[in-house]
Amino acid sequence: MIFEQSKRIKSLPPYALGAVKSLMHEERAKGIDVIDLGMGNPDKPTPQHIVDKLCEVARDPKAHRYSVSKGLSGLRKAVAFRYKEDFNIDLDPEKEVIATIGAKEGISHLAMALLGDGDQALVPNPTYPIHLYSIVIAGGKVISMPLLKENNFIIDLNKIKMSQYSPKPKVLLLSYPHNPTTATVDLKFFEDVVAFAKQENLVVIHDYAYKDLHFDGYKPPSFLQAKGAKDVGVEFYSLTKSYNMAGWRIAFCLGNEKVISDLAKLKGYMDYGIFTPIQVAAITALKGDQKCTAEIADVYRVRRDVLIDGLAKAGWNIPKPNTTMFIWAEIPDKFKAMGSVEFSKLILREGAVTVSPGIGFGEYGEGYVRFALVENEERIKQAVRGIKKVLERK
Repeated sequence: MIFEQSKRIKSLPPYALGAVKSLMHEERAKGIDVIDLGMGNPDKPTPQHIVDKLCEVARDPKAHRYSVSKGLSGLRKAVAFRYKEDFNIDLDPEKEVIATIGAKEGISHLAMALLGDGDQALVPNPTYPIHLYSIVIAGGKVISMPLLKENNFIIDLNKIKMSQYSPKPKVLLLSYPHNPTTATVDLKFFEDVVAFAKQENLVVIHDYAYKDLHFDGYKPPSFLQAKGAKDVGVEFYSLTKSYNMAGWRIAFCLGNEKVISDLAKLKGYMDYGIFTPIQVAAITALKGDQKCTAEIADVYRVRRDVLIDGLAKAGWNIPKPNTTMFIWAEIPDKFKAMGSVEFSKLILREGAVTVSPGIGFGEYGEGYVRFALVENEERIKQAVRGIKKVLERK
C-alpha cells in the first residue's frame, strides 16, 4: 500500500538518540557485555506494599472494567493529600487534579488542548524530547530558550523578548529539577515565572518528574508553592521515579482549573483512564509510608558518587548534581571536536558503555553526554573502567 505521510509525521525527525541505541544492539549481538547508562529506566522494583495492593485489587473482576478518564476520586484525593503533606498546598481534587497515563501522555494531550496550528510555545533547549515534540505534534511552533552553562542551565526570563514573536507565545514549558542538565532552582525563580506569565498572559506547564529524587540536604520546590501559580499554570507529577513505577504509567496534572478542565475534555475523547488496580495501588503509594521514596533516592546518591568519583580518578571531572537520576557531563576537551554522537559511539565501541549524546536533547546539548544511573554499583565501576580506557587513548 502506498500513501503519503501526514504533515504531522513528516514534522517529526528521526529519533536523535536512536543511532547510539542501534549500535548498542549491534555490539550486544556480537556477545559484548554493554552497560547501558543511556535510558533513564529505573532498574529497582516497585516497593512491595504497592505491588501487593495491585495484586489484591486485580483479583476483583469488577476492577477489570473501564475506569474513569480523569482518575478515581480516591486517587485524586490521595495526590492532593500528598501535596498538602509535602508542601502545604491546597488542591481541589475535583477541579484542580487529573490523572494521566504517565507524564508523557499528559503533556502531549495538554499541548493538543492548548495549542492549534501555528501557535507558539517557549521550550527549554536542551530538554526532555517530549517537551519539544508535544508542541510539534500539536501543530504548534517551538521557540527555543537556551539553557547555558554560564547561567547554571536556568532560563533567563529577562532575555525573553516577547515583542519579537508573532503570534505571541501562548505556553511556557519548564522542568526543574531538569532533565538532562540536572539543574535546580529555588522558589524565588518560580515566583518570577508567575509574575512573567501574568504579565505576558502565558500558560505555564511545569514537569516535576524528580520531585522526590534529591540528596545532600536539598529539596526541590514545587512550582505550585509560588504565590499565584495556580492562576497561570499547572504542574505534572509522576510516580515513575519516586516509587520505581515506570511501567505503571501513572501521573497527575495539578493546578489551574481551566487548564485541567480542557485536558479532561480532550482525554474524555481519547482514553478510558488507567487500569483500576493501578490507580488503587497508586493511592497506597501516595498515602502510605514515604520512607521508600527516601530509600530510592539514596540508591541514586550512592550510584552518583561511585560514577563521578570513579571518573574523577580517571581524569574526567564532573560536578555532582543534588537531584535526579542523571549525570550531565561536559565532554573532555580532547574529544569535544568529535561531537556528542561520535563521542558516545566511541565510548560504546571501546568502553562497552552506552550514554546519551547531548545533541539528542536539542542543539544546546551539544558538547555534553548524559549518564543514567540505572545500573548497580558494581556495574557502574565496570563502566568506569571501560570509559577510562577511552580517556587514556592517544
